[in-house]
Amino acid sequence: MAARIISNVDSNFFSFSYGTNTKTPIPRTQPLIGFPFKKRLNFEALCSIKEREREIAAEKQGLASGVVVDDELKQKEGVGRVGFDLNWPPWKSLPQRYKLIGTTSLAFVICNMDKVNLSIAIIPMSHQFGWNSSVAGLVQSSFFWGYALSQLPGGWLSKIFGGRRVLEVGVLVWSLATAMVPLLAGFMPGLVLSRVLVGIGEGVSPSAATDMIARTVPIEERSRAVSFVFGGLSFGSVLGLVLAPPLIENYGWGSVFYLFGSLGIAWYLIFQVIKEDDLPFAASHQSWPQTAPMNKSWTSTLQELGGSLTDVPWEEFFKSKAVWAMIYTHFCGSWGHYCCLSWLPTYFSEELDLDLTEAAWVSVLPPLASIFVTSIASQLADYWISNGVETTVVRKVCQAIAFLSPATCMILSSLDLGLSPWQVVAILTSGLALSSFALSGLYCTHQDISPEYASVLLGITNTVGAVPGIVGVALTGYLLDTTHSWGMSLFAPSIFFYLTGTVVWLALASSKPQSFSKSD
Repeated sequence: MAARIISNVDSNFFSFSYGTNTKTPIPRTQPLIGFPFKKRLNFEALCSIKEREREIAAEKQGLASGVVVDDELKQKEGVGRVGFDLNWPPWKSLPQRYKLIGTTSLAFVICNMDKVNLSIAIIPMSHQFGWNSSVAGLVQSSFFWGYALSQLPGGWLSKIFGGRRVLEVGVLVWSLATAMVPLLAGFMPGLVLSRVLVGIGEGVSPSAATDMIARTVPIEERSRAVSFVFGGLSFGSVLGLVLAPPLIENYGWGSVFYLFGSLGIAWYLIFQVIKEDDLPFAASHQSWPQTAPMNKSWTSTLQELGGSLTDVPWEEFFKSKAVWAMIYTHFCGSWGHYCCLSWLPTYFSEELDLDLTEAAWVSVLPPLASIFVTSIASQLADYWISNGVETTVVRKVCQAIAFLSPATCMILSSLDLGLSPWQVVAILTSGLALSSFALSGLYCTHQDISPEYASVLLGITNTVGAVPGIVGVALTGYLLDTTHSWGMSLFAPSIFFYLTGTVVWLALASSKPQSFSKSD
């Protein structure tokens, strides 16, 4: 079978004829847009299997997606021979930023599966090893030691080596460390070390993702991109909380660590294959001098490490009121998020008298609702920005919703209003779900004010934001042993930080681009 395409650039139409032989064509005419043809170019399309096999070697030099040109015919004036690509694998034709966003979101799904598994497993582990709430809090908080330590290095390394390289190493580290937990659980220093390594691996990932988003996604798509990537955390929480109880009940608590760790290792191996088909990083959305860190060799990149720290305008960062607003707001949001993430399953189990499976299923509701709220918030934020609303106003409104909603719901839950357990669950679920508006607020401002230093800025704010994971999670366990009050130990501190964080954010936050150039 043969086909012939004849283009006339004056009319922007082409004639497409085909049949069992060229003497009996069946003409078809369709508009031709976007092809830089010379006048009256003739293309003979060869569709047979043999001809396709002959064109395989030439496909690597194709002029456009799905079209390749025979080198012998290139020399003929206006005539070329083309074959058609089979477009496999399916993601091959996707824009680069979609591939990066999709794979990064999947990594974040696994990230939170490995983060929340301990919040469920800690209950049978505490029973087996005789841990009280203070020891359980110490074990859970050890994750955040590594998480805090890796934030700044993660942002710095993402800027130098590129977010993609840092992300894949981070996934491998935290997955291997997760799989080691059952082997080390009886030895407290080893258990703590394994959770510290999980924290280090997961700690570099937000900065790596921020670096990739800042380099590839335009501002009018940024809220959706950030929400989709970081929304993977909520989906990961849902999967982790759903899968953990049946795994623990049927195969023991160690099974969740083996399975979830294996998923991360599998992601790493698959990512090595997928990224081979990736095109070089698109520079069209970058607003700073192009250094293409993703495409540098390790040798050339290592040569930059010596002077790279001094090249970052650290002093200028801390002169900015907007940066300080981001730092304190990140701290406040993390206090409520990490304490609830770690202690809500225990709260539902002990305070509301739910068994392990029921407590886990109820704990699923806040992150599950967050997925729904995130999709609405991101669409709304991008809609406002694309319709001329000032970016700073959008970020302030979204972050205020993210803080005031959970604060209000925690106040209602901690007061003695005679609420039933399921009413308390509904109220907390609503408040924590609305806190995901922060993905269109705080978590977009790093890219807004400086795409070039977005990963470093997130490293700074996330370092401070990890402190509540260390102090807050452990302090909650201590206060619970001391006061025996969930309202005083879990809710009251979170309410305080949500309210003060709102005031600071509304007063000082800004999304206006800043150069952060060093002072002479």
